[in-house]
Amino acid sequence: MPKTIIITGANGNLGTAVVKKFLEQDYKVIAVDHSGSHLGFADRHPQFELHGIDLSNESESAIFVKEAASLYGNIDCGVLLAGGFEMGGIETTDTTQLRKMFSLNFETAYHIARPLFQHMMHNGYGRLVFTGARPGLQPEEGTNKIAYALSKSLLFSLADILNKEAKGKNVTVSVIAPSTIDTPPNRESMPKANFDNWVKPAQIAEVLAFICSDNGNILREPVYKVYNNA
Repeated sequence: MPKTIIITGANGNLGTAVVKKFLEQDYKVIAVDHSGSHLGFADRHPQFELHGIDLSNESESAIFVKEAASLYGNIDCGVLLAGGFEMGGIETTDTTQLRKMFSLNFETAYHIARPLFQHMMHNGYGRLVFTGARPGLQPEEGTNKIAYALSKSLLFSLADILNKEAKGKNVTVSVIAPSTIDTPPNRESMPKANFDNWVKPAQIAEVLAFICSDNGNILREPVYKVYNNA
């Protein structure tokens, strides 16, 4: 029986690669994003559906997870890619920027993770993956992106808390921490960089597929530093 996965941020450069990978792996993919302009390849796939959920709305997110679980019985995996980025050092980072990044990177993950984790604990199985970032793991990397680094750091802490709660169960919360991802916007903003050192979206998708596969069953409290040479 195919596994069922929820993927947020599904229409982004990384999200589309991840959707493609999990459809290839015969998952039932429940994608979340405001639009699907990059997801045309999946439109008519029988194992794919796209939902326009406002992840900043806690109630809407909880209802979405509840309805998905009711419809499919088990949500086996959740890959939470939705988020955003903003530069800003201590001179320019005020609480408005902090709240913006907190909402975009932490709350959008928490609003899905909370009901999904409870569902997984009830079922006795689940793989939940947060999208961290190197500045969230290594604070010294966040000097010129303070709000972003702080908001991402919370995801590592949340994963630790949930893994503690899930100890002894077959429920695991992982965090991937990519370095620079090789996307058209990143190439445009850093045209002189060596793109070979960056991480390809398809490579991250491979890591996520491993995490959610049976091969990843023995892992606990994992953090994946997907840096390549960046």
